[in-house]
Amino acid sequence: MSSVIISPDTASQLVLQAFMVAGMPEDMARPAARALVLAEQEGLPSHGLARVPFYVDQMRTGKVVADAVPTVSRDGAVIRVDAGFGLAFAAIDAGAHTAREVARDLGVAVVSVTHSHHFGVAGQSVEPFARQGLVALALANAPAAMAPWGGNSALYGTNPIAFAAPRAQGDPLVIDLSLSHVARGKVMLAQKAGQPIPEGWALDTDGTPTTDADAAMAGTMVPSGGAKGAALALMVELLTAGLAGAHFAYQASSLFDDKGPAPDLAHFLLVLDPARFAPGFTDRAEAMFGAIESQEGARLPGARRMAERAARADNIEIAQPLHDTLTRLARH
Repeated sequence: MSSVIISPDTASQLVLQAFMVAGMPEDMARPAARALVLAEQEGLPSHGLARVPFYVDQMRTGKVVADAVPTVSRDGAVIRVDAGFGLAFAAIDAGAHTAREVARDLGVAVVSVTHSHHFGVAGQSVEPFARQGLVALALANAPAAMAPWGGNSALYGTNPIAFAAPRAQGDPLVIDLSLSHVARGKVMLAQKAGQPIPEGWALDTDGTPTTDADAAMAGTMVPSGGAKGAALALMVELLTAGLAGAHFAYQASSLFDDKGPAPDLAHFLLVLDPARFAPGFTDRAEAMFGAIESQEGARLPGARRMAERAARADNIEIAQPLHDTLTRLARH
């Protein structure tokens, strides 16, 4: 398949225009465009530009409220954000803006986002906090894709978890993981390309391991760590949708079509100011990082993604059909 090489700025303008044509205000579209292009730069195309056609279709049918503007309210350290059934990115930014102020003031801030959509690359939501000297944890639920351990019917989402901590110099530590063995978006991309998936990623509707992407999308994802991953997915459901009053995974509609009501997903962020705890957090963290990196073959989590981002700082490569689709959506 042929491909096109474009700059991140050009890609951002295409996405921005496509969203604005679909009815999204520019200031709401910019965080979404930035997040999707950054996913491409980080080597995560399943969370990148391939999502744009799905988002646009859902805006046009009303499954996503294109002109939604998130609202923020605060009760002490608790910050509640209503995404208004729009995309998640502007809502996350709105909550983060208040959370930084609250964490500096109180030492801790908790953000609960309701009536939201796809969380995107989870690490992107916590990295900015770490760059400002804060520690952050983020959780999100997603439409049902994993069965409870021992079951065979999807009940939990793949439910990403991300964590970020500042470093003495350079890029922060960013940990980003899905509670399924791999993100479901990777299976979706394989299905679209008509390609098989590796064994161990997913189960079919009978609970049997499969390498067929169609059967995997109809079936369930394998939880990371088996029963432990499934238990963590339940924990995320309760901390996100349970606290926010949004849909649990099994109640949420698909992120990959324009059918049905809004997914109504939820997110949870915990932000801590390490200066309010025992002194010397950064020095102790660096000692731990040094112990990890001193072992041959070991590397810090997130190092590969930062390297990918640097390698694509000036150019990203996308499939020609996707570029053609983005160009069409940006025009009408």
